[in-house]
Amino acid sequence: MWRARSTELCRQALIDGENTLESLGYSDDDAFAVGLTCGGVIDILVTPVLAGSPARAVFAAACAAAAQGSAAALVRVAEGPSELLGRALLVHPDGRYEGGLGGHLGLERTAAGEAHALLDAGQTGVVVLGEDGSRCGRPLTLLVESSVPAPRMIVFGAIDFASALVKVGKLLGHHVTVCAARSVFATKERFPEADEVVVDWPHRYLEATALDSRAVLCVLTHDAKFDVPLLERALQLPVAYIGAMGSRRTHPERNERLREAGVTELELARLRSPIGLDLGARTPEETALSIAAEIVAVRRGGTGVSLRGARTPIHHDGVNVSARRIGEVA
Repeated sequence: MWRARSTELCRQALIDGENTLESLGYSDDDAFAVGLTCGGVIDILVTPVLAGSPARAVFAAACAAAAQGSAAALVRVAEGPSELLGRALLVHPDGRYEGGLGGHLGLERTAAGEAHALLDAGQTGVVVLGEDGSRCGRPLTLLVESSVPAPRMIVFGAIDFASALVKVGKLLGHHVTVCAARSVFATKERFPEADEVVVDWPHRYLEATALDSRAVLCVLTHDAKFDVPLLERALQLPVAYIGAMGSRRTHPERNERLREAGVTELELARLRSPIGLDLGARTPEETALSIAAEIVAVRRGGTGVSLRGARTPIHHDGVNVSARRIGEVA
């Protein structure tokens, strides 16, 4: 039923040119039919993009960016003053934006800033601006849709554990690169699932690679001549996760070398080593699962403890807040 209603709303929007936001309930059967786990309520936002619409160029640019695999965030006014409904902005990773919100420059900068934060985290969400934050004197609700390439996972070290981690990284939706200095080990034949296999010194490759805040760095080289210069640089980057393989004995020794290289205690605190959660893992596959579990826990704000008997929530919001409320007054 809700799919039929959605189609009806789209047809009506093409006729009257009006922006529409409607809440629709749907049953468990309808949810299962499209791959959802249960019924509930879904909000449908329909924005007609007609010839001559000031937002038409923005939507065209958004579609082009998505087709090219470029990162961008589309901002649409879902609720607010009638003159702003249907307006849109397209925000780029460098902070630039195109389009407009009715000439309200302060509002545009506020919206672009909020969208940029969501884009950097690779998230889609709703931003609610109160009267003060909206800069137009009335509350405003924005839908921010981020279109981003797959998050990067770079596995340093071409060992058997790396092969297993590549497979798990792909399962989690990462763009996976294997980087190692020895060409005899770093081959596409050994890592067929990897998107890239790079032969280079790890720290040199890291210096030449652009990463966003979703990136995951897994250091499996287990060799000080590779680990120290690599981690010295990695710990200065605002990436999501940095983990390094090592024993209880080698970890303190490596930390001391990093301190001698100028790494601060605050930077060292970001290093997950020994890498992974305590699952009792022994095989490469089990170790890869342990590492992946820690990455998910860090990303989602999980504790890593068993859910059985725990009072922690099953699903953590972490940084994935569905609605951010800015500038609201009591």
